[in-house]
Amino acid sequence: MNSVDLGRRVGVPSTALFTDQYELTMVQAALKAGTADRRSVFEAFTRRLPEGRRYGVVAGTGRVLDAVENFHFDDEMLAFLRDQRVVDGATVDWLADYRFGGDIWGYPEGEVYFPGSPLLRVEGSFAECVLLETVILSILNHDSAIAAAASRMSAAASGRRLIEMGARRTHELSAVAASRAAYVGGFHTTSDLAAGFRYNIPTVGTSAHAFTLLHDSERDAFRAQVDSLGRDTTLLVDTYDVTEAVRTAVEIAGPELGAVRIDSGDLLLVAHRVRQQLDELGATETSIVVTSDLDEYAIASLAAAPVDAYGVGTQLVTGSGHPTCSMVYKLVARAESADPADPLRPVVKKSLGAKSSRGGRKWAARRSDEYGVAEAEVIGTGEVPADLVDRQLQVELVRGGEVVAREPLEAARDRHIAARAGLPMSAMQLSRGEPVLPTEYV
Repeated sequence: MNSVDLGRRVGVPSTALFTDQYELTMVQAALKAGTADRRSVFEAFTRRLPEGRRYGVVAGTGRVLDAVENFHFDDEMLAFLRDQRVVDGATVDWLADYRFGGDIWGYPEGEVYFPGSPLLRVEGSFAECVLLETVILSILNHDSAIAAAASRMSAAASGRRLIEMGARRTHELSAVAASRAAYVGGFHTTSDLAAGFRYNIPTVGTSAHAFTLLHDSERDAFRAQVDSLGRDTTLLVDTYDVTEAVRTAVEIAGPELGAVRIDSGDLLLVAHRVRQQLDELGATETSIVVTSDLDEYAIASLAAAPVDAYGVGTQLVTGSGHPTCSMVYKLVARAESADPADPLRPVVKKSLGAKSSRGGRKWAARRSDEYGVAEAEVIGTGEVPADLVDRQLQVELVRGGEVVAREPLEAARDRHIAARAGLPMSAMQLSRGEPVLPTEYV
């Protein structure tokens, strides 16, 4: 992973207050008790996948690295903490010098995961690691949920192009993160210019119904758009009468018309009729783009339709019914002191019900069958078996507080396509099911 074309480094404010108050009160108490410096290992994982999902997708790792790098308290923040008596003066003084100086390992962005997968391992002193809990979970839970939805839509689309267009359906900053996560999950373009600017995601967009309604006639609107944007533009043809609009569109732009967009009606039926009409008019290369509250099921239902691209908004940016991955961040091992020679010992929360976890600093590997198809997610705390050494999933992300694994977003997207292709074919089924790989502990 090298620093290549990583997009524009947009100025990011400090992420230090993107946290819950109890992270800081724990630091205060640990400082007073003399335990804040104890060497500790935290892990982010999920106990289960969202109901019915067969695999998860790691997304947001690059944003986590930015958040860790920008996690520091400025004078105004420190004054707020002091004035509001969130923590005492000694803790404020400690926070003034805070910079994460530990190590982070994790699944690389775009990789798939399963229940128990140690997606992120954060190592350092208790105090410096615990402060990162909320911001790490905030990013990973959101972005991985969007990427998982995007992956399912990408699989359903079977290679047809996907356009992310959900900015108006979520918070303005969430929209940028969602666009990034969708790209990791297999989408091709976005309508969100902020996402294009920040992450170099290809952007697209032409016109809405308002542009047609602005003009005295649909013909005038199409003429204005073609004169401005060229014959390879995409014309929206369902404002009035689709058949008449397609005829007018080809008459004005000629057979070189780039695409038509359909945003309403029985998309399967209308797409077939429009394709036939375009072909009869000689516009055999003109593409058909469909939008209108699509999700992975709607996309799959259009598999037999002559559709070339799908535009997806609401269902994508809300995780298609699962807006979070329910990831948690738990202390799994700690030493008695800050001394590197002091051995780590496993710690674990013991709880009734489904909220228990496993202690110990974990490694993870994926075992494959003789055909190269994944057959199990293997997780352990001891020595890695010889046959799994080259199958380990975690990579070094931060070393001694310095980010060492930045990469182009395209690399994460390519990794996801490859990881998904390595799963059993049943992973692509949209019907409800159990995780496609079992989790084995050794």
